[in-house]
Amino acid sequence: MEAIDRLRYLDKIKSYVDKDLIKVFVGQRRVGKSYLIKSTINHILKGNPSANIIYIDKELYDFDHISTYHHLIEYVEERLDASKSNYLFIDEIQEISAFQKALRHFQNQNKADIYITGSNADMLSGDLATMLSGRYIEIQINSLSYIEFLKFHDFEDHDENMYKYLRWGGLPYVKNLQKNDLVIFDYLKNILSTILFKDVISRYKIRNIDFFERLILYTASNTGNLITSKKISDYLKSQKVDISTKVVLAYMQHLQNAFLLYKVNRVDVHSKKVFEINNKYYFEDWGLRNALLGLHHYSVPDVLENVVFAHLKTLGYEVYVGVMKELEIDFIAEKDGEKLYIQVAYLIPDEKVKLREFGNLLLIKDNYPKYVVSLDPVQIGPYKGIQHLHLRAFLKKNNF
Repeated sequence: MEAIDRLRYLDKIKSYVDKDLIKVFVGQRRVGKSYLIKSTINHILKGNPSANIIYIDKELYDFDHISTYHHLIEYVEERLDASKSNYLFIDEIQEISAFQKALRHFQNQNKADIYITGSNADMLSGDLATMLSGRYIEIQINSLSYIEFLKFHDFEDHDENMYKYLRWGGLPYVKNLQKNDLVIFDYLKNILSTILFKDVISRYKIRNIDFFERLILYTASNTGNLITSKKISDYLKSQKVDISTKVVLAYMQHLQNAFLLYKVNRVDVHSKKVFEINNKYYFEDWGLRNALLGLHHYSVPDVLENVVFAHLKTLGYEVYVGVMKELEIDFIAEKDGEKLYIQVAYLIPDEKVKLREFGNLLLIKDNYPKYVVSLDPVQIGPYKGIQHLHLRAFLKKNNF
């Protein structure tokens, strides 16, 4: 099948090729980091066919013998070619013990342009960040956007395919599967199990597997709802699982470190104060959330906020939940000094719902763009300066 470049990322990567910076691709497993590596290699070889490419994929058996930084240095140095431009690609580098030391060694030697991927957010914390002293660029890779989803699946842009996007999510490999919900959900369940075992349970040596499974299930069932560690702890106690709020917080952080979940803080619309409790959580890929809960629990309204959130993240926005006394704004999105406000609704069937969704936004007295996003076939407005967008139109916007 023909490769499809993810230009949003590839164009950014191109600007750093041959620069003295380690390129670090981070993101949840299976969002397409390896795919981007191969696209980058193709780009390099087009411009320099004689380039020496050294590629290590720690998910392949062929590279099992590279388990420490000593092995890594030895393997790479045997393959460097002083007569050519050298490019080093290491996929899932966190599987190599003390890999930070090898990266510092390679960078100090200045013999190769280096690209690495990892599936854990704390990969660049501590020793690595100190060792590299700012000589790296981090590029976060997300699930497919709606437009990418259409291209990958060779789908036309219409509501039926948008609903497939809402069900299946945006993991790239799904394009290779039979277009059947049961087949795709089985694949997604297996991916979720791999993420949970490799990137959370094994990495953080979690022993209370039963609690951990209940926690992720609770989070999936409450996507977009306000959640506190105490609320989770109280719920689990009602299920005869006694767990402290401290452990709940730690486990939730592990899920975030694996890029499975994002925590969205609440912020006061007027004072800009950030609230430390009552956060919302959204999945990097809502298809995994849907597969976890099962087809019989899937409903469109439950995933709308997650899909809107994911699109904003893909576009590079910092996202918050807005608070105005007892009222809530679903999303405040900020980037490069700009801001927009978004309310998400399934449908706006009557005046009461219209006043609630548009009314909250009307209370914000600034000139930043404001949107209501829904699945209504006919849009209202603009209503007093507030734009009403169908979800499909929203997902096709690259800027606001």
